[in-house]
Amino acid sequence: MTEEKIMKREALAPIVARLRKKGESVGLTNGVFDILHAGHVEYLEQAKNRCDVLIVSINTDRSVKKYKDPGRPLVPQDQRARVVAGLSSVDYVTFHSERRMRKTLEILRPTYYIKGGDYTPEKLTSGSVAEKYGGEVLILPLKPGISTTGIIDRVLLAYGVRPHSFEIPKPEPAPALFLDRDGVINKDKGYIGDPKDFEILPGAIEGLRRFQEAGYFLIIITNQGGIGLGYYTAEGFFRVNLEMFKQLSASGIFIDKVYFCPHTVKEKCSCRKPGIGMIRRAQKELPVLMDKSLFVGDKPIDIKAGKKARLKTCLIAPDPENLRVSPAPDYIVPDLAALAKAIL
Repeated sequence: MTEEKIMKREALAPIVARLRKKGESVGLTNGVFDILHAGHVEYLEQAKNRCDVLIVSINTDRSVKKYKDPGRPLVPQDQRARVVAGLSSVDYVTFHSERRMRKTLEILRPTYYIKGGDYTPEKLTSGSVAEKYGGEVLILPLKPGISTTGIIDRVLLAYGVRPHSFEIPKPEPAPALFLDRDGVINKDKGYIGDPKDFEILPGAIEGLRRFQEAGYFLIIITNQGGIGLGYYTAEGFFRVNLEMFKQLSASGIFIDKVYFCPHTVKEKCSCRKPGIGMIRRAQKELPVLMDKSLFVGDKPIDIKAGKKARLKTCLIAPDPENLRVSPAPDYIVPDLAALAKAIL
């Protein structure tokens, strides 16, 4: 039974001591194993090939939230342990709550401390603990191109901001604030494919909060031709979005939908602004009151898209004085806070 493989470190320690006394080699590796994937399976099989008995120490839920990401793990520790214990390559599963593996190594004293990735024995601060009692550090390569974060990004990319697996009440009809992203919510730094480049603009938090409180849908409509040009990937775009969601949600702001066009100008698609394919899709998926809605952007193509969709339009311009734009928007303001003040 897989449950028999799962035990606390203190209960596992005498078992490890007996195994080593019998001359069997014991390997210890660790990880979160939030969404078990092919890379994990291959790595654990490699680890098992290096020892007679393989122990996997899993991060507790509390340690994952503290040291990795407050939004993780997606799967509780008991379930993660059960899945890992079900693998034929794994003999025992235990837990650790510390950032480093020093305490676990001191308690279990395995023959091999096994790690994967780009580590070197010199970089493993816990490796000295194993070497001190006569153990050995083994570094194994990980399968490239597979990661839990990448899987999460693809799921979010496919199914949108709100999980479809949850039963969400059907929203009531409401006006929408259609928003370009770069230059409206965050600083436009060119082609953004790295979360580190995401920087919220002044007034954005206040403005979004006021429109949300007024009952507006918050819908992002953004051209992302950098994907089609190869400057960054769709996964990179979504990682930036995740950073945006984190920062906005910390202020109680939640984006209802994100629509993006990855195509270049040459592809002449119907979704790229000033085309209105993304706006039409939003109409199909949400009960938007178009006659009371507003399109906000920082470029003429945004205003053109809004007018094509017969929406009121607003141009975000840091210095709106004496600014002439064609076609002329209904509003020109320096930021979203000023827009909320003008309209609400």
